[in-house]
Amino acid sequence: MSVPEHVGVYGGGRMGAGIAQVFLTAGSSVTVVESSPGFAAAARERIAAGLAKAAAKGALSSSVEDLIDRLHATDDASVLSGASLVVEAVPEDVDLKAGVLRTIEKHAPQAVVASNTSSLSIDGLAGALERPENFLGLHFFNPVPVSSLVEIVVGAQTADALVVRAREWVAALSKTAITVTDSPGFASSRLGVSLALEAIRMVEEGVGSAEDVDTAMTLGYRHPTGPLRTTDIVGLDVRLAIAEHLARELGPRFEPPRLLRDLVAAGHLGRKTGKGFYEW
Repeated sequence: MSVPEHVGVYGGGRMGAGIAQVFLTAGSSVTVVESSPGFAAAARERIAAGLAKAAAKGALSSSVEDLIDRLHATDDASVLSGASLVVEAVPEDVDLKAGVLRTIEKHAPQAVVASNTSSLSIDGLAGALERPENFLGLHFFNPVPVSSLVEIVVGAQTADALVVRAREWVAALSKTAITVTDSPGFASSRLGVSLALEAIRMVEEGVGSAEDVDTAMTLGYRHPTGPLRTTDIVGLDVRLAIAEHLARELGPRFEPPRLLRDLVAAGHLGRKTGKGFYEW
């Protein structure tokens, strides 16, 4: 089992950089496409920093320099033409993702196209493509380099052989794949958001502090991280967007609590802003 020789990643933020890092580490040459030269340079620095962090922990079998030599970051999507797999990793906006997917297919018509969406419909996104049989979801988890899970999301038109290949790629990344059919929130986001929303409601109602609610899950149920600390890591704005999507698709049980809306409105988005349910 091996990863593709050339992998494209469209979007070089936290998730895209992490995806690029794990494919580099597994042996791929990686092209990261961003919307401007400045964002492309920032993505390259983000990936280099992630590799340096992994090297400091003794987690790399190659030097950072050798891995960086296989990385290209650019705002020119035409360089994706040689990629055999391109992963879309832009924010959770249907129109934005659809436009990016069309761009990927235009410049890399032979490539497998995957979306890193955590909740949007794969079948819905497939409508932007001329070859939906060559499209599926590869939902990586944050932080990508240390997370063990990848959720493979199979659309109604996804080719069976592609699912087999995707599982092989995930195994080559030393990660574990689960395979789910396209449905709102898939398995991971639907379950994770459900737990997080109830935890937020408990804090909102004064049942317990964020620390105590999280400790109930880490010590009582052996979760490695409590749902509120996880929400801070994921981003409260990301959780809110997913909850709103699930509420539209699955009903009021996913309606975001007022506390979540208020924290996002105040700019308290979790770790990335220094404050959410915790101080960072």
